[in-house]
Amino acid sequence: MTEAARPVPSTIDETLKMLTGADYVADRALATVLFLSLRMKRPLFLEGEAGVGKTEIAKVLAEGLGRRLIRLQCYEGLDVSSAVYEWNYAAQMIEIRMEEAAGSVNRSDMERNVFSEKYLIRRPVLDALTGTAGAAPIFLIDELDRTDEAFEAFLLEILSDFQVTVPELGTIKAEEPPIVVITSNRTREIHDALKRRCLYHWVDYPDAARELEIVRRKVPEANSRLSAEVVGFIQKLRQIELFKAPGVAETIDWASALTELDKVALDPETVSDTLGVLLKYQDDIARIAEGEGRRILQEVKAELSAAE
Repeated sequence: MTEAARPVPSTIDETLKMLTGADYVADRALATVLFLSLRMKRPLFLEGEAGVGKTEIAKVLAEGLGRRLIRLQCYEGLDVSSAVYEWNYAAQMIEIRMEEAAGSVNRSDMERNVFSEKYLIRRPVLDALTGTAGAAPIFLIDELDRTDEAFEAFLLEILSDFQVTVPELGTIKAEEPPIVVITSNRTREIHDALKRRCLYHWVDYPDAARELEIVRRKVPEANSRLSAEVVGFIQKLRQIELFKAPGVAETIDWASALTELDKVALDPETVSDTLGVLLKYQDDIARIAEGEGRRILQEVKAELSAAE
């Protein structure tokens, strides 16, 4: 075990404490499935809307356990050479030319030399298999739903055996499998065969109390009244049919932006002027700016006043 690496939590309460210590405000259901994933050494599959904190869970794990975080950001067209490994062809050609110039023309020796670890470029998948016992890295496979089914099938094989075969070198197997976290925004369904190899958790939008605690931890300089109004406003926004409801990331951004503007409470003009921080589609912004936002703000202020 490396000096910085720490053992996985031994209880659900320890898992919850680890998350809280990294300012990740989680419910017990998430702490439970994360604890089980760590103890059972099973990949954790997280689904949910964009911006609810799925990726952050892997970052918190890396911080809490003192492990390397290796991130494979998925996208359409992702292939093996980008995700697993490739050869440094330019360096190989230079080596071949140098050996030829030196008079070394033994083909077998030359082949063994140029197809060695020295010229192997490790991409995230292969890099994730290089952890040592007790210090396996956190392997984040982010937004898997953005890839195609062919890559998903290839990944299924990797998660089954935690090994990769490089034809020129042989099979590279993990000394200890990485701690795998897979996220999906559910833009398409992930095949059941992959899900069966994982523990599953749906990361939902937090309730008002938990979201307020998140804002207080992430934007501690924000006025307490402002934080409460921001959370109340966003909670009501999510009840409206929008093209894209704001996630927790937008809540934090909006509270930070309003604090930068020295605001201590929301007002209709400020809401209208800063909607671009909160909403990312013009139709949504127009709808809220045209009167819906004023109505929501009045409701929020009335509810907070009644609760005082």
